[in-house]
Amino acid sequence: MLPYATAPEAEAALGRAMTRAEAAWLRYSASMPDHLLYCHNVAILLLLYTLAPLPLALLELRARAAPDGVAAAVMRPSTYKLQPRAHLPPAAFVRCYLDTGRVLLLTVGALSLVSYPAVKMVGIRTGLPLPSAGEVAAQMLVYLLVEDYLGYWIHRLLHTRWGYDNIHRVHHEFTAPFGYAAPYVHWAEVLILGVPAFTGPAIVPCHMTTLWLWFLLRHLEAIDIHSGFNFPFNPTKLIPFYGGADHHDYHHRVGGQSQSNFSSVFTFCDHLYGTDKGYRYHKASLEKAC
Repeated sequence: MLPYATAPEAEAALGRAMTRAEAAWLRYSASMPDHLLYCHNVAILLLLYTLAPLPLALLELRARAAPDGVAAAVMRPSTYKLQPRAHLPPAAFVRCYLDTGRVLLLTVGALSLVSYPAVKMVGIRTGLPLPSAGEVAAQMLVYLLVEDYLGYWIHRLLHTRWGYDNIHRVHHEFTAPFGYAAPYVHWAEVLILGVPAFTGPAIVPCHMTTLWLWFLLRHLEAIDIHSGFNFPFNPTKLIPFYGGADHHDYHHRVGGQSQSNFSSVFTFCDHLYGTDKGYRYHKASLEKAC
């Protein structure tokens, strides 16, 4: 809850006129308790999870139902779909969505209620001024690097026999992943993966709006690498060292015994620790076959 309720009070505290974004934030959050602002993460996650994977799911289902010639014209599966022979019935998409939505609502919802004191303790703020674009970009980069490094090692631990058999095997149920399968995991894995996601903001505290943006971008990235499609016009291809769907799809294709491609965002950890050898051999074999 902001310590001022009107624009003149806020501008007096800032010592300048508010930007349009700051005025909008004042109108929205002035009388809202901070813990409710933090719980917006749950609504953002569920809305994103519902809408972002939908176009790809519809595209795949449409192509599956169409005759071969029509399917090729619609999406060129041999070019874009990473595993063109893998097709799931509509019931599998619905089951995945409902099961995952329930797990996310229960685990992330409960976690949001109990983790708010930690959010305040590390210094996540809700007041004015809002952060600059440069500040947000720098924080996003730090969060991505921290999450990627810690997530790499947690992912490797989840592929030990105990971690895989008791937790991570749920996520590998789909050897040909699709967008809705990105957060399809055991409830314990939701909590475990929350650690590297929150470590960056704990090290470099940010504004609440930046925290919303961080979780939104991280889940969009997870949906992207689980999409099952390798579109040449995907803007993420312009990001240096970004693994993308092709990199992570190989990890799922190999399955539970996979010891390759543990990184969630970038590829340098896999390259540094030698866990991309199988993937590089696979890519070299494909190039020779062509």
